Amino acid sequence: MASSESKQDMKADARRVTTSGDIEVSTYLEIAKKIGGEQPTVAKEAVGGAERETIVVLDFGSQYSLLITRRIRECQVYCELVPYDTPWEKIALLKPKGFILSGGPASVYQPGAPLAPAYIYESHLPVLGICYGMQAITKQLGGQVTAGTKQEYGHAILHLSEPDSPLLAGLDDALPVWMSHGDKIEAMPPGFRALAYTENSPVAVMGNEEGIYGLQFHPEVAHTPQGKAILKNFAYRICGCQGNWTIGNLISESLSRIKERVGKGKVISALSGGVDSAVVATLIYQAIGDQLTCIYVNNGLLRREEVERTFKVFRENLGMNIIYVDANERFLKRLEGVIDPEMKRKVIGEEFIRVFEEEANKIGKVDFLAQGTLYPDVIESAASGSTASAKIKTHHNVGGLPAKMRLSLIEPLRYLFKDEVRQVGLELGMPEEMVWRQPFPGPGLAIRIIGEVTNEKLELLRSADFIVMNEIKKAKLYNQLWQTFAVLTDVKSVGVMGDYRTYGYLVAIRAVTSEDAMTADWARLPYDVLARISSRIVNEAPGINRVVYDITSKPPSTIEWE
Repeated sequence: MASSESKQDMKADARRVTTSGDIEVSTYLEIAKKIGGEQPTVAKEAVGGAERETIVVLDFGSQYSLLITRRIRECQVYCELVPYDTPWEKIALLKPKGFILSGGPASVYQPGAPLAPAYIYESHLPVLGICYGMQAITKQLGGQVTAGTKQEYGHAILHLSEPDSPLLAGLDDALPVWMSHGDKIEAMPPGFRALAYTENSPVAVMGNEEGIYGLQFHPEVAHTPQGKAILKNFAYRICGCQGNWTIGNLISESLSRIKERVGKGKVISALSGGVDSAVVATLIYQAIGDQLTCIYVNNGLLRREEVERTFKVFRENLGMNIIYVDANERFLKRLEGVIDPEMKRKVIGEEFIRVFEEEANKIGKVDFLAQGTLYPDVIESAASGSTASAKIKTHHNVGGLPAKMRLSLIEPLRYLFKDEVRQVGLELGMPEEMVWRQPFPGPGLAIRIIGEVTNEKLELLRSADFIVMNEIKKAKLYNQLWQTFAVLTDVKSVGVMGDYRTYGYLVAIRAVTSEDAMTADWARLPYDVLARISSRIVNEAPGINRVVYDITSKPPSTIEWE
């Protein structure tokens, strides 16, 4: 580290940040903490008596951006993903200990390419650039990025040049990494050193003495086996985090926030039967007790025996006031003629809100609506407003909400992943049969029917889906899979049954493994299980004469078909 005298010299020569995001340099100099003043002071968030540690990930549009957030949280450090152009005023409230710049599809030398905001460097906090993030650092701090003569996609072997670097501490001298880039670092910024290389990338890792590092590969994906160790090194050795973000602390913090926000008001909570809404209801009930009323809506888009089984589990285990609403005909009426999947989600999301508002009127004055919205829902709906990320699909409880709502939303799980939600549920003492239930989409079977939703199609799908789930459970595979379900396509094909020609629907079976639903792999189900599923469906679900198995991973597909 530089002496206090040299720091003063550096501060006097602090670089000017241009409006394009480039920094004019001849040599690498330290940036003043904040040109013209200190950083704004924000309130501390107590986590078990200590200040919450936060690492902020700036999203440049990579398909892996959310995985970075997840990996940092697995190190027991709170992490949040924000658009790359988020203003400092919002970032300051998170009280960051460091920044990570994600990958992205752009090239930094193209006109209008997104770059890191000036405060990233002015803050004097540690920075880690991943792939495009590394190239942004290079351009902005005076290096050079060019198009590579060879692209590098897939596995590569990383060789450490400086294994004593705090970022690479404890790693093997040579390790497999996952590359996904076409550009390369032609010249590092002044003051940076190459810390590791691959056959195709002489500068695969770089860093300087001020805590700014760059990785050309993706440490967040499973294809980089020691990637989590690199991210943990950044969080602990470079950012100085202690790892105080635990589920117990999260619950205590959430209970306090709910109590403070609700006060003496009343809350209604939407119960869908899934773990997300059940955890939300349990969490809020522990915070405010009988100020909460749960509403279970039968929208006619649920699976066979779903209503009876779910309502029974809720009554027996949650011990709170639950109102049942039969809105079967109402939802199906709204879905008449609707084919577009985005419109289905919006129609269902809006109708849910209208049902809750009507039920709230019957109860009396109600102030809040609680929902089980999760972090992946928010990101896939592009609710963050990032200009670098594409909207994958609207989730009915995010982008599908009506513009005008009388009730204020409470979403205590909004920044959690599914596995974190399950940990919260177990910590709250919820029964395992509720916590480990496979996810079921809020729009229900409507997005597992391709085309218009009708009663006839719903009954066909219920029959097929019931068989799939029954056989998966009989084979003791249920807890090994993230999701398993049937999809009723709008394709019909010719078949023969009992010497007669048939013209029936094609059903697709989907089974995937995943950690958080952001990525997923198709499950290698045993052939005999698939055979039993197929045989039962064509024999027990009249109107279906062909069964196929979906062997596509996410990406490029999503888990649900719509």
